Amino acid sequence: MSQSLLVGTRKGLFTIAASGDGYDVVAAAHVGVPVTAVLQDPRDASTYAALDHGHFGTKLHRRDADGDWVEIASPEYPAPPEGQVDMEPFRQIPIPWATKLLWTLEAGPAERPGRLWAGTIPGGLFVSDDRGDSWSLVRSLWDDPRRKEWTGGGYDYPGLHSVSPDPRSPGSLLVGVSTGGVWRTDDDTATWALGTGLRNEYMPPGQEYEPVGQDAHRLARCGAEPDVVWCQHHNGMFRSVDGGATWSEITDVAPSVFGFAVAAHPHDPLTAWFVPAEKDEMRVPVDGRMVVTRTRDGGASFETLSRGLPQEHAYHLVYRHALDVDDTGDRLAMGSTTGSVWVSDDAGDAWTRVSAELPPVACVRWAG
Repeated sequence: MSQSLLVGTRKGLFTIAASGDGYDVVAAAHVGVPVTAVLQDPRDASTYAALDHGHFGTKLHRRDADGDWVEIASPEYPAPPEGQVDMEPFRQIPIPWATKLLWTLEAGPAERPGRLWAGTIPGGLFVSDDRGDSWSLVRSLWDDPRRKEWTGGGYDYPGLHSVSPDPRSPGSLLVGVSTGGVWRTDDDTATWALGTGLRNEYMPPGQEYEPVGQDAHRLARCGAEPDVVWCQHHNGMFRSVDGGATWSEITDVAPSVFGFAVAAHPHDPLTAWFVPAEKDEMRVPVDGRMVVTRTRDGGASFETLSRGLPQEHAYHLVYRHALDVDDTGDRLAMGSTTGSVWVSDDAGDAWTRVSAELPPVACVRWAG
């Protein structure tokens, strides 16, 4: 069972640790700087933090077990081909070949001990095979002509927010793009296929199921049965039982099918958690009640979990990387845009607020 929680916020990285019967904030790092992604690599216990220095760009830091933070290479785009200008289709603005946000970090398989993955805005997938000391843009995805159909969602540019390796196969990978669909490779990124079955109700009639136009918010895979993948989509909830190749929509879930975060149970393919909200212009809990929804039957039914969460005038939003479950499937954590962090030790039945004083939370991640 994980004993500490890494919390990336608008003003630094904070560590929360179990203490007696509760949890305490025990450490702070990179104070004053937005931390946009965080990862503790289970293979060697090294920790990575992505920082957004605004005008000075993105930075990446690594801390080895029992070591100090050191700056390492940050994913950088190559120069574009001479004369090539990629335009964002909706806003009609040029898409830069430059890292605007380092949005997600994931560890590679045990067979490749130095491998890391990074997803960025404006939509690039990067790979490192030396623990982040150097990075390469995955050109097979970036150069795919269908990439030019990707549009910005909440950001001006498309963004790659989810990287989900298949633990059974080092060459199999699933990535989620906002707004550009769910992409899969089974040949170590040589070729890519788009998942089908996702539905975007904002597309013109007859184009609702176009796979490139899907605004997937977050992907979560069951570790024990990797063919089961959950998707929180801008348009609702979806589930795949074939590794993201096809998707089925889950409808009529109270209080809402809209949200950003989803967590998959690491051992039970029928269990997942979502954090619902009112969509689009609102983006707050429905009726001002903070809840988590949980399914234990593959999405056929859902429970609304609220014990320990604020139920009046609660206007917390949980970002896509701000919900996590540990390797037992019992301990969950989530953080909100108002700086609150909650932990549950019983699979979401009850929640304890650890802090209400942190800066707005971008991401949470259980660590050893």
